[in-house]
This record gives sequence, structure tokens and C-alpha cells, in this order.
Amino acid sequence: MFDFLKKDKDSKDLKLSDYKNIWTKFCFLDESGTLNDINTPFFTIGLIKCSQPYYINSKIIYERQKRNFHDELKFNKLSKNNFDFAKHSVDLFFTTKSLWFNSYTLDKNGQYFNKNFGGDPWKAYEDISIQLLKATLSPNEILMLIADYVTVPDYVRFEVDVKRKINEEFGRLALAGVCRFNSKSNDLLQLVDLMIGAINYNLKLETGIIFRGDKYKRRFVEHFKNNLGVKSFIDGFKNFSFNIFVDKDVKRRLSTTIEKRPSS
Repeated sequence: MFDFLKKDKDSKDLKLSDYKNIWTKFCFLDESGTLNDINTPFFTIGLIKCSQPYYINSKIIYERQKRNFHDELKFNKLSKNNFDFAKHSVDLFFTTKSLWFNSYTLDKNGQYFNKNFGGDPWKAYEDISIQLLKATLSPNEILMLIADYVTVPDYVRFEVDVKRKINEEFGRLALAGVCRFNSKSNDLLQLVDLMIGAINYNLKLETGIIFRGDKYKRRFVEHFKNNLGVKSFIDGFKNFSFNIFVDKDVKRRLSTTIEKRPSS
């Protein structure tokens, strides 16, 4: 058994020779809802954390080859042609051990976003990513972050700043590195997209931003919620493997939604 279970040594005191006491985890991070698009009021960032991406990734690759399916999976592109594979992919998450999911949703028109980020979408993207990493980081862990590639202004140094701020926050090597890839090349980034897309879509339905919606997206949302045993994400959700946080500004929209609904 690994010595880290003894917890007899502070994370800051660990040395390279203590490699048996250190867990190295991969984090795959993606976002749903363009920050600088006024037509998408909710913004969600989510990540999957795992020790061995191989186990779930190999299952997805096997299914791709078996079904001769080679398209990119994106929640916004769910259709008759890819729905079954998308549903199967999210099922694999629930049947694979040692996987964790964290997400954070905010309302871009809400008090928190405007007070803390002053309307700067890139500061919000960076800061929320840092909050997610802090929330998922455990003692004696070193994380490696794989993030979806996003075109950003020249002044944004996401890879450099996120690594520096996390390590300074914990006073140790907590984040070994950050690298961004096009999600087309990575099935785990695509899986994150499916789950955070489902969360965002459910919140839009709950708050009346969408009244009927697309049937395949609705079916996927229901399947995802059934796997978790939850009726809605409006209050967030948390268990051993999932931590879905929804800012209270999103819930404030419910009162407006009720006022707009016609009386019976």
C-alpha cells in the first residue's frame, strides 16, 4: 500500500525521492458558453480528473473503431447520427473507476461576474479555472492540466499564469504544467464538453431561456441526470465523484421565469 495513506508528511515537505507518497493526476478542462457572447448568459467550466486516462480513453477508442465513428463529440452538435455514441461515452464515465468531475457555472449578467471580473471574460476564464483546480487538488497530489484550446488576446498568458498562481497558492509544486489542445484530438476533452453542455442546457431550460429545445439535447440531459439521480442542476450537485457548483445568480432568474409564465 502506498505510504501517502499515512499522512505523516506535509505536502510542502515532500521531495522527489518521496515519489511513492505522491499522486500525479491528469485534469482535462473545457468550457461551455462563450464568455464574450451576450446571447449565451451562462458560462460553465468543467474538468475531469484521473490518475490513468488510458482506462476510459481506451474504451472510447474501442467503441469508435467498433462503430466506425470518427467525428468529434460536442453537445451543441448532438443529433440522430451521434446521440447513441455520446450517450455511451458518458455511460463509460460512470462505469470507470477513479474518475472525478468538477464544474463551475456562473451567470454573465449576475452580480458575482460583474463585481469580481469587471466584464473581463478572460479574467473570469482564468480565475474560475484556478478555482476548479484548487477545489479538486488533494494533499500529496501534483496535477497536470490539459485544456481545450481557446483563441485569446495577446495579453492573456493562461498556461503561465494558472501554473504560477496555483503553485504560489499552495507553496509547492501542485501543478506541474498546463497545455492546451484542440478538443478534436482528445476524447476526454470531448467528454467534458458533453457533460458541461448538459449542465448549461438544463439551466437554460429551468430558467426559461429555452422553452422546448432540441429533442436530442433534452434526451441527453435527461440521461445524464438519471445517471446522477438528480432532477435539476439549479442547486448544483455533489457526491463522491461529482462536484457541480452553480452560482446563486443563476437561481435568481427563476423568479423572473415564474413571472413570465402565463397563468393557467
